[in-house]
Amino acid sequence: MASGPDTTSASPSGQAPGEQEAASTVPGDAPGPEGEPRPDEKRESGAGGERPERAQRPGRLARLGALARREALPSALAALSGCALGLAFPPYGLWPLSLVAVAAFALLTRGRTGRQGAWLGLAFGWPFFTLLLKWLHVVGWDAVIGLAFLQGLFVVALGAALAVTSRLPAWPLWGACLWVCEEFLRDRIPFGGFPWGRLAFANTGSPFTPLAALGGAPLVTFAVALTGGLLAAAAVGAWRLRTAPRESRTYATAGGALVLAAAVTSAGFAVPVPTKADDTVQIAVVQGNVQQPGMDFLGRPMKILNNHVEATLDLAAKVKAGKEKKPDLVIWPENASDLDPYKYPEAGKRIDRAVKAIGVPVLVGALVDHPEKEGYVENQGIVWDPKKGPGASYTKQHPVPFGEYVPFRDQLSKVITRLQRVPRDFYPGDHTGVLQTGPARLGDVICFEVAYDEIPRDTVNDGARALVVQTNNATYGETGQPEQQLVMSKLRAVEHGRAIVTAAPSGISAIVEPDGTVRQRTEEFTQDVITGTLPLRDGRTLADRVGAAPEWTLAIVGVLSCAGAWFLGRRARRTSGRPGDTHGTTQQEARQEEQHQ
Repeated sequence: MASGPDTTSASPSGQAPGEQEAASTVPGDAPGPEGEPRPDEKRESGAGGERPERAQRPGRLARLGALARREALPSALAALSGCALGLAFPPYGLWPLSLVAVAAFALLTRGRTGRQGAWLGLAFGWPFFTLLLKWLHVVGWDAVIGLAFLQGLFVVALGAALAVTSRLPAWPLWGACLWVCEEFLRDRIPFGGFPWGRLAFANTGSPFTPLAALGGAPLVTFAVALTGGLLAAAAVGAWRLRTAPRESRTYATAGGALVLAAAVTSAGFAVPVPTKADDTVQIAVVQGNVQQPGMDFLGRPMKILNNHVEATLDLAAKVKAGKEKKPDLVIWPENASDLDPYKYPEAGKRIDRAVKAIGVPVLVGALVDHPEKEGYVENQGIVWDPKKGPGASYTKQHPVPFGEYVPFRDQLSKVITRLQRVPRDFYPGDHTGVLQTGPARLGDVICFEVAYDEIPRDTVNDGARALVVQTNNATYGETGQPEQQLVMSKLRAVEHGRAIVTAAPSGISAIVEPDGTVRQRTEEFTQDVITGTLPLRDGRTLADRVGAAPEWTLAIVGVLSCAGAWFLGRRARRTSGRPGDTHGTTQQEARQEEQHQ
């Protein structure tokens, strides 16, 4: 691991990759030596030492233009790195690019000022999220660009933090903690956060994946970011060898960083992933399909419900004819009933007919009017028994803002008329989704909830022996979004040592083993039924036991590293006796230290 302050020469001939000049002031702004007036001030001074009005500084547009020209190449490289990170996620799934992108971002921000790092963060983060979230174009490209920009603001802060901590010893370690801190904040704010695009979700089939069983998704993100940072440190050392080929310290720094990167990458192979089943059940997952993809996937009333009823009746006929083994339970997806089965008798009768035909409990996804709060609807999973009818249910705890409810509805809907397409707000549930479904104690997690650490973890800790993700991706079918959500199920399977069933009306429905292997899956926009044996487990992983402690610890370390960098920089400026750059070592100080070493 690289250590020691940043001593790379700021001259172009000796500059390491990604290390730019730290000075960000416009020419003519720097004070003269020992507090003397600037040359332009001397020229402006009149007789008797009187100082007339200072020459007018370049206008804001001129300064912005100069900044744009100066930062054009680093900005382009940052944007390219952000796109590379986007390609690490499904539907592309090129996970090694996550390491390349992190390493490139570390190099680009290394030795820069906080402001420069922030700009590079925007240049990196905005293209990344635009590519990652392009499936939102179904709603509108303005939604893609807007949400990508808002998410990119978190990377702005990350870029600034990476820049100011890049001069600290062991800077790859602090950088990895800062990646965790950025995801910690983005997963929680605003409106409960939006966890899409975590480094862990790009590494659900990589050597880093088993680490989820120890510290959850945050530990996977940390390991990926640390490896990328160490690769960047090795690149810095290799570049320095061009000008100092005989320096043993440089060899040790570069070689040590590579060895540590290999060690972190291979650490996952030593992590045992629990997969032994304590019991099994036979399940069937019904994918009834929708009338059409896109925003109007519901089609005419009861169309989706009838699709799932018919597919279940067909399964019952095959079971009766001996062509299929009778399941112990059946799982329908989110919104399988497009009408409230309690309010509309015809919907309830159709469900009841299908459940009685198959003769086993069915977990039904339905939209249900709130029993007390008029105008609100609940997104539920309902256990429907062939003899007793509807029983225990789970209500989605984390509705999606602007998708399932509209914050500041009265104000925003007047400005953004598209929000009127969300006619009612979803009301959140207040407990986990542990449901006794026939012989199995399942944990229901609805749609985007699989992206949030605490909901699957609390469900497992409350006694779920397997997890069910009832989801509806019909709006975003064939855009890459269903694949992005499926890999989250793969990571959660390893994290909690639980098999996971994903049920979607239009796909992708799947059965995922506790080791993250996708055993069966459907194609999108087809009517299908998948059957299989679902392993049930009672043991908990270390990640379940320690909870959010690793994430909090790593995030706090990241914040403290920024505070330490600020304190050391301030002390260095006080010692030097000059105001200097408020974001770190000046160019002249860097040259002096390089010459000294």
